[in-house]
Amino acid sequence: MLRIGIDLGGTKTEGVVMDVTGQILVRERRATPQAEGYAAILANIRDLVLDLERRAGTNCTVGMGTPGAISAKTGLLKNSNTVCLNGQPVKQDLEKLLAREIRLANDANCFALSEAIDGAAKGAPLVFGVILGTGVGGGIVVNGQLIEGAQHIAGEWGHNVLEPDGPPCYCGKRGCVETFLSGPGLVRDYAAQGGNAAIDASAISGQAAQGDTLAEAVMQRYLERFGRALSVVINILDPDAIVLGGGMSNIARLYTEGRKQVSRHTFNDELRTRILPNLHGDSSGVRGAAQLWPA
Repeated sequence: MLRIGIDLGGTKTEGVVMDVTGQILVRERRATPQAEGYAAILANIRDLVLDLERRAGTNCTVGMGTPGAISAKTGLLKNSNTVCLNGQPVKQDLEKLLAREIRLANDANCFALSEAIDGAAKGAPLVFGVILGTGVGGGIVVNGQLIEGAQHIAGEWGHNVLEPDGPPCYCGKRGCVETFLSGPGLVRDYAAQGGNAAIDASAISGQAAQGDTLAEAVMQRYLERFGRALSVVINILDPDAIVLGGGMSNIARLYTEGRKQVSRHTFNDELRTRILPNLHGDSSGVRGAAQLWPA
């Protein structure tokens, strides 16, 4: 049976039809009508699914990746940066609109699942998928199966405290991993040292590569924090592979100097865990959403 994957983002909603081999047969992107509210977003997803099925010529299973996660306590969505979805029965309402069961998971979990099944970490028994972008998230896949945990927060390393006296985080704590390792976190550190707050993380990395001393000092702090934060995950999970995604994953130094920092802080005499760039890029999330249903 063909599978539909939906990647719900704040600005765009992407859908694909995938066959049993992992080939994408149909792809479509639409703007997410966030300003129009909850009902409009769900109607947009329904129309996208029905259009994809029409183009595929058959009924399909439906999986969806969302920002945030379903609360194990209430069954309602929580922690979404598309705030009109928070506190809403997203899964139940979509199932009514589509008249079928759907599977729904956090977008970082979908990324991890995709890269574990047929991406950069294909064949690895235990995979930790990392998102380093506007936020910091993660997902755990064991033998091809997504591990969500009893509270649906497995892999959420971004909201562990890295430095207690660090900047405030939207979650209410201070110094979370996300406040340092996200793209905005790198820019904040650069600006705090007198750098131009108007440039983005990629530009800071580029300036460091060209010998800018301020940018290089900021990058050195970033790499050291990356090592400390990821070493905690390795000490607990001991994964075979870690796959990096999100905009910050394009910084090549993470796989060389960053890996050395991870090794330095890991509780072992060597680091065997592979730290890999993603294979599927921006398609990882939508592919993983489809793969919430087995082939």
